[in-house]
Amino acid sequence: MIEEVLTSEEGGILVVTINRPEAKNAMTKAAAEGIAAAMDRLDSDDSLRVGILTGAGGTFCSGMDLKGFLRGESPSIEGRGFGGIVQKPPEKPLIAAVEGYALAGGLELMIACDLVVADAGAKFGIPEVKRGLVAAAGGVMMLPDQIPERIAMELALTGDFITAARAYELGLINRVTDDALAGAKDLAKSIVANGPLAVRVSKQVIKQSRGWPMDERYTRQTQLIAPVFVSEDAREGAAAFAEKRAPNWKGK
Repeated sequence: MIEEVLTSEEGGILVVTINRPEAKNAMTKAAAEGIAAAMDRLDSDDSLRVGILTGAGGTFCSGMDLKGFLRGESPSIEGRGFGGIVQKPPEKPLIAAVEGYALAGGLELMIACDLVVADAGAKFGIPEVKRGLVAAAGGVMMLPDQIPERIAMELALTGDFITAARAYELGLINRVTDDALAGAKDLAKSIVANGPLAVRVSKQVIKQSRGWPMDERYTRQTQLIAPVFVSEDAREGAAAFAEKRAPNWKGK
């Protein structure tokens, strides 16, 4: 049988590839389980610092596998949601490398990632309404957090697609390139070069702080970042700067 999710490692980067090109990487239960397992591996392996999620064959993900849906199959994992990540993304940074289409659940997978690098020809949308469905895997809830509400409303109610150029203009994606995976690897390398504790806590604060009461924000932030400032990595970062050398991070 063909593995529905492939993984590879290089230089602290875990590349996770949805491997259903014949179905435009439509999400199945097996693929969701494979992605969830890869995210567990990313978070538990200290040698891995950043993940990249991409799709095989020139498409990121076209959404839920409708044939599986008609059979009663759900491409979700209990407690993790669609694709194994929309409700519980990894603690470490995750970059989406998008080629072709990121549609419906595919867009919801993408916006569950922390950063997005897209091919110039990529298209994005939540066309569920065109099939009498709702973008329930985070699309109608999460998209308004990432782009203006009226634009999110237009995408949700019309089901129309937008281009990579428009997505970049809206701030939905970070970079537009001629090779999404290569561009994602370049971005990942920039993250890998930094202190792993600082990177992880920076992501945590950005994700959680929007829900904190204004008068508690600095107190809650201090609780998270205090261990970073007394870590071995903090001392190593300062020493490396003073000695004009690359730091040797330990993640401690």
